[in-house]
Amino acid sequence: MRTGKLRALLLYTLAAVVALAACSTEVSGNTNVPPPNSQAFTAVANTSLRGWLEQAVQDFNRAGVRTAAGKPAFAQVTFTEAGQAASDMAGGKNLPALWIPDNEVWASVLAKRGQAGFQANCQSVAQSPLVIAMWRPIAEALGWPGRKLGWLDVGSLAADPSSWNYYTGGKYGKTLRMGHTHPGLSGSGASTLLAIVQAARSKTDAVTVSDIKEPIVQASVAAFEGTVAWFSPSTEKLGQTIQQRGIEYLGAAVEYESTVAMNGGGGDAGLVAVYPYEGTFMATHPACINGGADAQTQEAARLFRDYLLKPDVQKLALKNGLRPVTAGVPISAPLDAAHGVDPTQPKAVFGQPSADTLLAISALWQSARKNINLVMLLDVSGSMRGDKIDSVRTAAAQFVKQMGDNDYLTLMTFSDRIRVLIEHKKVSVIRDDAVRLVNGIQAGGNTSLYDAIGEAANLINKSKSSQTSNVMVLLTDGQDTSSVNYDFNQRLLDTAAANDTTVFTIAYGSDADQKVLNKLASQGRGNFYQGTTANIASIYEEMSAAFGGTVGIGR
Repeated sequence: MRTGKLRALLLYTLAAVVALAACSTEVSGNTNVPPPNSQAFTAVANTSLRGWLEQAVQDFNRAGVRTAAGKPAFAQVTFTEAGQAASDMAGGKNLPALWIPDNEVWASVLAKRGQAGFQANCQSVAQSPLVIAMWRPIAEALGWPGRKLGWLDVGSLAADPSSWNYYTGGKYGKTLRMGHTHPGLSGSGASTLLAIVQAARSKTDAVTVSDIKEPIVQASVAAFEGTVAWFSPSTEKLGQTIQQRGIEYLGAAVEYESTVAMNGGGGDAGLVAVYPYEGTFMATHPACINGGADAQTQEAARLFRDYLLKPDVQKLALKNGLRPVTAGVPISAPLDAAHGVDPTQPKAVFGQPSADTLLAISALWQSARKNINLVMLLDVSGSMRGDKIDSVRTAAAQFVKQMGDNDYLTLMTFSDRIRVLIEHKKVSVIRDDAVRLVNGIQAGGNTSLYDAIGEAANLINKSKSSQTSNVMVLLTDGQDTSSVNYDFNQRLLDTAAANDTTVFTIAYGSDADQKVLNKLASQGRGNFYQGTTANIASIYEEMSAAFGGTVGIGR
C-alpha cells in the first residue's frame, strides 16, 4: 500500500512539474539557442546598440513572451553598421525579420538595391545625437564650453597646423588628428559628411543632391576629409579606438553621444561631447519589420520591438547611454555632465536626407577623401607555404580591388631578398596587374624582415606628396633571419614612421615576432593585428575601411 501511494505521489509531482513548465513565461537554458517549439527570428542592429540589446535580448528570451499561437518568441541578434547591412542584404539572402539601423533612410537605401520589405513598418526604439567627441584638455584649449565650436571650425583647425599650435601650444601633436566611420559602411560616417554639407549651406532642412553638387560644398567636404587620420569600420570600433589609443592617436572623433557616455566620458582628462552650433543629426534607431517575412515571424519581431519600448527596457537603454523614446522615462546618468554629455543639446537638428542624397554623398566622399600612398609588404618566406599563402593571396587581392582609383600602390615581397613588384603606380592604371601579381606570389626562403621595412620606408620617402597620406601595411609570419642593413632599433622605428607614415602590422600565425610588430604599429600610429588563415580576410577588410576603400554601399 505504501509503495502504491509513493508511486502515485511521484507521478503526481512529475505531472505538476511538466504542467508548470508548459505554462511558464520564462525560457530556461542557453539563451542563444532557440528552445523547441519557439518562434525564432533574426535581427540586425547597429553596433552602437550592442551594450543595450545584448542584455535586452537575453532578458526577452528568458521571459518567454508568447505569440498568439502560444509559442515563445525568440530573438537572435547580430550587430552590423547600416551601410554594411544594406550591402549584405541587397542580394535578398538570409534577410532578418527586424533591422535596426541608425535612421529610417537606410530602409530606403536598401529598397533602391531591390529589397523594399523594411520600408513600411518602422518605429524608433532609442535616440542619440551625432557629436564630435573630443578630449577635454583639447576642447578647453579651444575655448570650450564658453566658445561654441562648429563642424567647419574643427575641420579648419585640423587643416591648419599654425592655428592648432596657437590654441594648444603644440602640446597635443603637430595637428588635430580626427577620425570618423567609413561612410560606405556606417550611418554615422555618412551623417558626418552630410553635416559638413549642412554647415557649408547654412541650412537645417534636409540637403539635396543638387546641394551636394555645388562647388563650395564639394570644397568644404574635401577640406574636412583631407584632415581625417582614421576611418573606422564601425561606430563601436571608433569609440573603443579613441578611448584605448588616447589623445596622441586621435584628438577628436565623430560618433554618437551614447558612445561618448560609454567610453570614458567626463573627468578632468576624459572625452566630452561637442555639439556643433550649426546643428547635427539625431539617430532615431528605427526597428523596421521585414514585410516579406511570414506572418508568424513578423509577429515575433513585433513582440520584441514592443518589449524594447517597455519603461524598464528603456531604462536599460538609458543605462547604456541612449536617449529613451518612451514617455515617462526621464533622462538621467550617464547622460549628464559627469559623463561628458549635455542632454539639453543639440539646439538644432538637421532634416533627414533622402536615399539619393545619402548615396550621392558616399560617391562624393570617394573623390573628396585624401588619397593614399600605400606600400603593401608581404612575407613570402618558406614558412608561408600552403594555406597561409593561399589565404594571403585572396585577402590582399580583394584589398587591391577595393582601393580608390586615385590611390597609389607599391607592392613588395620579401624572403631572402626584397622584390618590388610595383613601385608607386596609380591604382586605376595597374589594378588588374596588381591583382594578378598578388595571386601569383610564391613562398620560399628566409626572412629579411628589417631590411624590407627599411626599404619600404625609403620608397615612401621617395614618393611622398602633400596630396597623399603615407601608409605601410606589413604582413609576416616569422622573425628576422637574414637582414644585413637594418636591426630592430630606434633607427628602424623612426625610419618606418617618418613622413607621417601610418604603419599597420599583421602577425600571421604564432611564430611572428609580436613584440616587434606591436612596437612598429604603435610608433607609426597604426594598428597591430593577430592574423590567422581564418581571419586574414576580415583584417584586410578592416584596413580597407581605414584607408577609405570601396566597401559597403560604396561598392
